[in-house]
Amino acid sequence: MHLVPFEQLDDLPFSLTAEAVRARLGAPPRAGRNNVELDEMDYGGLVFRFQDNGRLEEISCHAPVLHLGTVAVPFGHLPAFVRAQDAAVFERAGFLVSPRYGLAFVPGNEGAWVTALARHCLPQWEALRPH
Repeated sequence: MHLVPFEQLDDLPFSLTAEAVRARLGAPPRAGRNNVELDEMDYGGLVFRFQDNGRLEEISCHAPVLHLGTVAVPFGHLPAFVRAQDAAVFERAGFLVSPRYGLAFVPGNEGAWVTALARHCLPQWEALRPH
């Protein structure tokens, strides 16, 4: 997974609409509303989440290795990396959230799922009640 924080995941910019995703990838095998009221398009190893107004909120994917510029971070080292590199990192709902890198993930997740975040969704993550 190559991430340009808040701008794009691999070759997928955060400016994509649901229609643009369908045009690129076809109809998703699974689609629906998730428990946080976002519209989800699930392509198996790639999940897009949109707000009601059509704005892309998150893209989740399997990321055994996260590439940030010239740095490659294996998923198992990601918690230590973001804690060392992002003074604003916080935990919410079992996720470690990095405002600097625009990502959220569950440490130790065997599937190595990482969620790339749009900048506008950080306040919603921050507003979640800490555990």
